[in-house]
Amino acid sequence: MKRPEDSTVQAEQKQPKSAIREIAEAVLIAVVLAFVIRFFLFQPFYIPSGSMEPTLMPLDRIIVSKVNYYFSEPKRGDIIVFRYPLDESRDFVKRVIALGGETVEIRNNQLYVNGEKISEPYLPPLKMEDFGPKAVPEGQLFVMGDNRNHSDDSRRWGFVPRNNIIGKAVFLYWPLNRIRTTEGI
Repeated sequence: MKRPEDSTVQAEQKQPKSAIREIAEAVLIAVVLAFVIRFFLFQPFYIPSGSMEPTLMPLDRIIVSKVNYYFSEPKRGDIIVFRYPLDESRDFVKRVIALGGETVEIRNNQLYVNGEKISEPYLPPLKMEDFGPKAVPEGQLFVMGDNRNHSDDSRRWGFVPRNNIIGKAVFLYWPLNRIRTTEGI
């Protein structure tokens, strides 16, 4: 029969983990956390083209939140990253212009949604071709780049299904002189 003091002695004599095992455990935890963060919460992206100028410049780096749209729907003006509807292996970055059930039109160089003139202070002076009116189907979005004259967007290839959205651009982190949140830009 064991005496109570025998189990205390055994607990005190337990071997400490080896340094290799502690490092391996720390690396495993870091890899699991990185996987969870990247695939479920936040993901970095770079801007490959000038279609979002001057808001986002080529080679800018942004953080995209995958969490935002778990709890809310996209809003007009959000900058989103999505899988391109004609080739889902490609990711695009554009601004949400109109939501499902709305009608979008460009007339006399001005954007209208549901017949209302939309203010877009983030745009540089530009000349846009007339477009629409076009009704956006439910569950889809109409998106455009801020560099409207040089943007491959919904005016050319159609709508973005809600399921194609990867997330909302929330932070511009590179280059360092342009660090800022993307809210309101």
